[in-house]
Amino acid sequence: MAAVQRNHSPPRHFKSLCYFYLTSCIIIGVHGLTPNDPLWSQIPPPVARRGILLVSANVPTSITSTSRSQALQLISSATAAVVMLAITTALPLPSQALSPTEAAADYDTYAASYDQLDGGKASAALGMEQARSTLLKKARGHVLEIGVGTGLNLQSYDPSQISSLTLCDVSDGMLQQAANRAKTLPNLQGIPVTFVKADATSELVDRFGQAVFDTVVDSFSLCVMGTPGARQCLEQMSRVVKLGSAGGHVLLLENSRSSNSLLGLYQDATAGAAASTGGKGCVYNQNVGALIRQTGTLEVSDETLYAAGLFRSFDCSRIR
Repeated sequence: MAAVQRNHSPPRHFKSLCYFYLTSCIIIGVHGLTPNDPLWSQIPPPVARRGILLVSANVPTSITSTSRSQALQLISSATAAVVMLAITTALPLPSQALSPTEAAADYDTYAASYDQLDGGKASAALGMEQARSTLLKKARGHVLEIGVGTGLNLQSYDPSQISSLTLCDVSDGMLQQAANRAKTLPNLQGIPVTFVKADATSELVDRFGQAVFDTVVDSFSLCVMGTPGARQCLEQMSRVVKLGSAGGHVLLLENSRSSNSLLGLYQDATAGAAASTGGKGCVYNQNVGALIRQTGTLEVSDETLYAAGLFRSFDCSRIR
């Protein structure tokens, strides 16, 4: 995947402020967030919190909780749309993914602090940890996980169902963090674990061969690869997993374009800014279901939406 020429853009802190403000509007719209909720303390102060209070203040307290929630969703979506238009006019950023070389270098620098970005209370409040646990309980036999990162998924594997784990990432720093984590997890003791540095968009078949794994897992990696890279990665995964008729599964947990039309438009307009500021290169408005279908070799047997479809899990089988 070729590197993308970066456009000149405004100062990083200004873009981050805009991105988090818009995100706060979306969070209140989807979740009805208030200062009494645990996630409140995770929102970057002070502008984002002011945005949420501004939205809430416009909804009469006398109406029913259901009507209030619906009104909050409408007002927050409208607020996000107006601010989104102003910001994206000022910040014309393309949705740009990272090349494998860029990803390796960038994630080496993120490795030590990555869990603070993608784990913790905010992640749990949005349902990400439960989504990981639910999906990964389906993993069976010889398992390949690509984009393993620091190993946030590792504690969710059922040791009674796993024969071996092969953990793959393009970043040496991430692999080292995952290895450190694996040593501390009781559920992995006695299970053969192998760490492999490889580019999942092009090297899986060459490294492992065809139809060798019972389960192939990825969580939140496709967005970093961009659309062309995600297609290539899905093709690679479909070739190294066994046929569905032989029990093979591809398990995915991915950022995706929301099923809510307003949220989807918001994502489309802010994907570039999000990737360039707080998103670690992740282009978070992909239509992952469409990408899976386009492989022609993978079939979705189960799809679960979380947070209005902002991220989804997919259980896929290889059909040929």
